[in-house]
Amino acid sequence: MNAFSRAEALRSLLSEPGIVPMPCCFDALSARLIERAGFRLSMMSGFAVSATRLALPDTGLISFTEMVDSLRNICIAAPSLLVIGDGDTGYGNALNVKRTVTEYARAGAAGIMLEDQVSPKRCGHTRGKQVVAFEEARMKLRAAVDARRSHDIVIMARTDARAVLGFDEALARCRMFVDEGADIVFMEAPEKVSEMRRFCAEIARPCMANMVGGGVTPMLPLAELERLGFRIAAYPLELLTAGIHAMQGVLAALKSGSPDLPARVSFGELKELVGFDTYYSEEERYRA
Repeated sequence: MNAFSRAEALRSLLSEPGIVPMPCCFDALSARLIERAGFRLSMMSGFAVSATRLALPDTGLISFTEMVDSLRNICIAAPSLLVIGDGDTGYGNALNVKRTVTEYARAGAAGIMLEDQVSPKRCGHTRGKQVVAFEEARMKLRAAVDARRSHDIVIMARTDARAVLGFDEALARCRMFVDEGADIVFMEAPEKVSEMRRFCAEIARPCMANMVGGGVTPMLPLAELERLGFRIAAYPLELLTAGIHAMQGVLAALKSGSPDLPARVSFGELKELVGFDTYYSEEERYRA
């Protein structure tokens, strides 16, 4: 799939009936696992990239270049997977947003998520968030839409205003996102099922639900999210938290000297996953 067909493939996916589950990735290996599990869509989670690449919180500490580098590796490793890149606040003003959109498209992303937080941003389910003024949010989205004309990419517009200014302001921003040409709309951290239902009912674009265990949004089954009207269900931290738990278990067993380690993939499975079989085949072609 070439870089300029991915956006259309994502639009086609969202036109199909049913909700799309979207486990989020953070590096090339996690993206390949998602692809091999048969999922069609993933998002590069900024929280998870910051955690795995820097071991730092999702508070705007990771840079634009680090995020683009991670995104490029993800898209190369899982070429059939449609990936939405977390573009945070666009890394600056409206002109920075245009460059961010362009470089994410060049890196192979099918879509980009852009939010209306003040920089440095925060994880959507943590404290201390602030949002830019309504008109600044509008101008930055307009810049993203302008960039899309040259480098086709699906734009997911996100507001974090629910936690800061209330549900009505968040909904007003979502309506503005539709008016300005966003392809997908995401209200972060609604606090009630009734808010989730009203959001989907009043926004004439595909809507995304963010399922963060321990966050402020109710955790609902996929079928219930679909009944509410959501088209995408994101699971941003499941692979990351599962991986941490598994590694902690192995480390604890090794430290205790236990001969019985928790279940792991075999060395053969690992070699196949990262491409040794393909490498050996290619090596034979060029052996002198």
